[in-house]
Amino acid sequence: MKDQINYLNQRITTLEEIIAISRTLNSTLEMRPLLQQIVDAAHDLTDADGSSILLLEKDILRFAASYGPQKEVLAITEVPLDNSLAGWVVHNKELAIVEDAQSDPRHYNISNVDATQSIVAVPMLFGDTVIGVLEAITSRARRKFTPENIETLQTLASIAAVAVQNARLFAQSDWIAEIVHEIRTPLTAILSYSDLLVRPNTDTEMHQKFADIIRQEAERVSQLASQFLDLARLESGRVSMACEALNIPTVANLALNVIRPLAEESRKHLKITMPENLPQTRGDSQRIHQVLLNLLSNAVKYSDPGDTITLKSWVEDNEIITSVSDTGPGIAPDQLDKLFKKFSRLASNENKATGTGLGLVITRQIVEAHQGRIWVESELGKGTTFLFALPIME
Repeated sequence: MKDQINYLNQRITTLEEIIAISRTLNSTLEMRPLLQQIVDAAHDLTDADGSSILLLEKDILRFAASYGPQKEVLAITEVPLDNSLAGWVVHNKELAIVEDAQSDPRHYNISNVDATQSIVAVPMLFGDTVIGVLEAITSRARRKFTPENIETLQTLASIAAVAVQNARLFAQSDWIAEIVHEIRTPLTAILSYSDLLVRPNTDTEMHQKFADIIRQEAERVSQLASQFLDLARLESGRVSMACEALNIPTVANLALNVIRPLAEESRKHLKITMPENLPQTRGDSQRIHQVLLNLLSNAVKYSDPGDTITLKSWVEDNEIITSVSDTGPGIAPDQLDKLFKKFSRLASNENKATGTGLGLVITRQIVEAHQGRIWVESELGKGTTFLFALPIME
């Protein structure tokens, strides 16, 4: 009787947690944190050694979120639909329970990942369509997943499928509205100046001026389109990041060399402070180079002539912290939350804002895709510092 009461109490607790998770998921519309919440819940509620979500993209499955020590390796792994357990789940739209993974011919072994002992793979169904697979695994000999664990995973997979699809639909409609709004302004300018260009009373000097404006606005449309595509792919998790040993000082010096002519032209001073023995992180050097270029170019753009821009890295609590600081005018506290939102431009910087308003959003997506975090500190009259932290390579 006592065991039965304990069992019922445990099930009630689990159901309460699932209800709470469901509420959280349905209020989250950003794909990456949404997926991470799901795999964290799958791990916590089933006592698994690892958990992951693989989302279906055309003819492959990609790890969109994972819990466990090898999540960085999984983040760059693609799983084929054929000859894989997850692929079998997609094809058959059925739950798969494997107690001895290494002897199952459907198991897809991934290099540099610990051997899997047992797997529960659940289809994420939206209507009759499989959009992905939720997996929970053990990597050591232990008890089997219980029927209650499996029921919990099935419930989470159902909740997750709806939440993921809602996030996708919201992002799609949100993107369409934003694309139309942002591209309308430069297109209007192009049409207006094209009309002025063909008027018979326009002299050669005005011709050249109008042609320059048309070219600038066309370049802005091109830049918007490129950044729209880049951000859309990052938000959906469809970007495959390299996972290689990454030396921050090397990438930082390359970024400084690119930005130096712009800094010298606008009379800004560049400094770099990095220890020689800085440990390595793991990731995509081209993407981290993109992060540093975004932060450095913003510091140059929004600071004043004579200001100093400092690039610095140090180790703190198993992370490499990198900062880009300027001695510019600073940002008001009530404006800081707007910085990482799409198309956000600060009122105090409107006369300097020439970009798309997407650079910092893309920067945040790249850092978070590297299992890192990014934040900003600023004080009016004393400058601004953007910081991001990446895990030290084990």
